[in-house]
Amino acid sequence: MADQLLDAKGLNCPLPILRAKKALRDVAMGGTLEVLATDPGAVKDFEAFCRATGNELLASKVDGKIFSFVIKRMS
Repeated sequence: MADQLLDAKGLNCPLPILRAKKALRDVAMGGTLEVLATDPGAVKDFEAFCRATGNELLASKVDGKIFSFVIKRMS
């Protein structure tokens, strides 16, 4: 289970990424943030976001129409 949860369901690109970026500021270094989203584009967006920011994408899964991402704060 992640240290924090961000519900970004119903938001379209780029809002899930922007909200995640802001939420990660409140996560301790080495801590995790789980993001829930419904935008199918979020899969590629969060992969690119983690590569660009130096954070680690620990998990990415889909359950019906809900996408879940677990990000470990590394920077």
